[in-house]
Amino acid sequence: MIGIGIDFGTSNSTAACFDGKEVRFVELEDLAEVMPTALHLNQALVTKTGLAAISQYIEENQDRIVEFTPEIIAQSGLLTEEKNPNDSASKAEIRTENVYGAAVIDRGLPGRLFRGIKRLLGNPDIKRLMVFDQPFRLVALITPIFLHIRERMKKVAIVDQRKVVVGRPILFEGSRAGANQLALARLAEAADYAGFGVVQFYPEPLAATVSYLAMEGGRKQITEQNQTLTEKQGRAVTFDFGGGTLDMSIVRYWGRHFEVLATAGIALGGDHIDQLIFKELLFPLLGKGERWSRRVDGNVIETEFPFEEFEAPLLNWAVTYTLNQNQYRAKISDCINKGGPAREKFVRLDELITHNYSYIVFQAIKKAKAMLSDSEQTYLDIAELDVSLLFTRERFESLLSGQLTRIEQLIEDIMQKAQLGYSDIDVVIRTGGSSQIASVKRLLENRFPGRVIEHDPFRSVAAGLAVASYYSYDYADKEASHN
Repeated sequence: MIGIGIDFGTSNSTAACFDGKEVRFVELEDLAEVMPTALHLNQALVTKTGLAAISQYIEENQDRIVEFTPEIIAQSGLLTEEKNPNDSASKAEIRTENVYGAAVIDRGLPGRLFRGIKRLLGNPDIKRLMVFDQPFRLVALITPIFLHIRERMKKVAIVDQRKVVVGRPILFEGSRAGANQLALARLAEAADYAGFGVVQFYPEPLAATVSYLAMEGGRKQITEQNQTLTEKQGRAVTFDFGGGTLDMSIVRYWGRHFEVLATAGIALGGDHIDQLIFKELLFPLLGKGERWSRRVDGNVIETEFPFEEFEAPLLNWAVTYTLNQNQYRAKISDCINKGGPAREKFVRLDELITHNYSYIVFQAIKKAKAMLSDSEQTYLDIAELDVSLLFTRERFESLLSGQLTRIEQLIEDIMQKAQLGYSDIDVVIRTGGSSQIASVKRLLENRFPGRVIEHDPFRSVAAGLAVASYYSYDYADKEASHN
């Protein structure tokens, strides 16, 4: 028997298997176990996933002018001249006109890239996304990713396993009642289409806990007086801070058994932080706050440049290409032609849009953010935009002050929910890429001094899901015991 776990993440996905002795991770990319959760769909409806999807999107949208045309939803006919009943050769004359809808279409679009679909799964208002004039269900856009994972599993001889445990956040994004149930139903349907017949769901922070308790690394780190973890008991907090969500769980453990005391989560992740950095540090270098002069009806009008029109597409790199339209670039050109001290900023904005550098910008932000986990300062380097910006940890933590307050509140809430004090916790398991942020590590250490342990930030959830699958751990939406 083999236990299979899939961590279908907002930003990245991982998969693992467990045979009762060893956790093995599936190579989802060539020479890589972590795969971007991305799907590319071209005009012929051929799909690519992961890094290949992102590379295809970037390549085909460099230097491509986008032209949107109104969507034709029908034709209307107006009778302008009736047929002459006395003349067999005569014909009725009808003038036809197109009826346009509110939507517009990028008819030159070579392909669509989908990222962060996990964020949409709990939204009942989003049933379909239009792709090349065709409505696609969300399920259809995540099924290829599950198919890719299953094909990769076959390469490590996991062929006949139809049961799989898939991770789930404590709360999917979406404030409406039933968001979790809807999201899980959509994930289950996609996994079923991909060939996983029996799908179970398991909370992601709880999976990280299981991984820690089951794997040798965990045993070694809290071994005390020659007692291994399987002989110990205590209470553990898992702090899982990923790309899209921050999830926490508190469990009481004894050997391989555990009882869930509390769970909690918020829609805050590394992607949100990256967007915040982009907005606060780079927007001013792209023309935000600068003046815009243009001539209208012979008069010179000066206002602030309408940067708000650009903000949302810039912060979502998968749709930044839509800014490469004349209606946007004409405004930028006006500012470039005006010259002056701000010219360089608008040249930079034009380059970013024209050459579709938004993904490169976010990769540079992620790199700088990671550097600040161990260094007091670094440089945010983006050679394509001629940007080399000093970025200090002090500045980073200042930007994060509001988010850190939310994290503090989440910790308070879950401790109260479990009816425990901070001294009642024996170990804090810190995992997820965003958990490596220095201020986050310090926040946890201040509340749980000497008890915070980092555990495989990018793979722990997948490992725990595989272990949970092997031992048939179950979990309901209510806090429950596991034996």
